[in-house]
Amino acid sequence: MKLHIKKGDTVKVISGNDKGKTAKVLSVFPLKNRAIVEGINLVSKHIKPSAENPKGKIEKKESSIHLSNLMLIDPSNGEPTRTFRKINKEGKIFRFSKKTNKILK
Repeated sequence: MKLHIKKGDTVKVISGNDKGKTAKVLSVFPLKNRAIVEGINLVSKHIKPSAENPKGKIEKKESSIHLSNLMLIDPSNGEPTRTFRKINKEGKIFRFSKKTNKILK
């Protein structure tokens, strides 16, 4: 499945509680159309008490966010952009920015 976002991309959240924040993509789940983004969509996970941790604790952890709520940041100008794909003469596919019409790394 071809997606507009890959692991390591910088994205902007365009919808939800974290709207307007920018962060780096940690992982992508293509079959679910979701991604985990650093510091975005934090949920509280309760840890049971154990021998190593006798009191237990509440840990903040990133949860996945739908790809439709993310927009890729163009590294050349730092603005959000839509993308499209082109195939060069050797048959390699590149992602291009719709705003600047340049290759996205």
